Amino acid sequence: MIALAPPAAAGPLVIAALGDSLTQGYGLPEDQGFVPQLEAWLAARGAEVRVLNAGVSGDTTAGGLSRIGWTLTPEVAGLIVALGGNDLLRGIDPAVSRKNLDGILAAAGAAGIPVLLVGLPAPGNYGPEFKAAFEAMYPELAAAHGALWHPDFLAGLRAAVEAGANPVALMQPDGLHPSAEGVRRIVEDLGPAVLDLVERARAARGL
Repeated sequence: MIALAPPAAAGPLVIAALGDSLTQGYGLPEDQGFVPQLEAWLAARGAEVRVLNAGVSGDTTAGGLSRIGWTLTPEVAGLIVALGGNDLLRGIDPAVSRKNLDGILAAAGAAGIPVLLVGLPAPGNYGPEFKAAFEAMYPELAAAHGALWHPDFLAGLRAAVEAGANPVALMQPDGLHPSAEGVRRIVEDLGPAVLDLVERARAARGL
């Protein structure tokens, strides 16, 4: 008689968050950054998900493209791409940023990994053509690759300020990175889109 081993217990679904300092949790205690807060938010809604922190402070879309190969390990079932802020700060041609993001999405597609692409609005100081090109690349690339899309990583912060929240309490002293409370607002806004990604990832894995 041959004894069959019981199936391995299913662990949490793994989602990688590829980004820059906003993803990495710059300036915050380890448990207060974007990744741990997102993981806790998902858990509170019954989603057993482990979020891998693939954020590198100062990274551009080019840096993300250079890292995508080793980010997409076999355990990764879904990918959040939140890059472009440092491209903006450096005034990088949106055509270059678009090409880099296209490469990231193509790599995920080749690996059969669903993606949530998170955009950012561009300031007007580079001119209207730059602003239009930068902002258009996110929804256009998402549509081209069949990815999910969220228009603004910082939308939760903007909504909180519009609702009367003190912007000083939402940001760190550098004025560039969110405080723990600011991250909480970001996660609350972005969380539903991540849940959609989780559902796609489960379906892709047949779970």
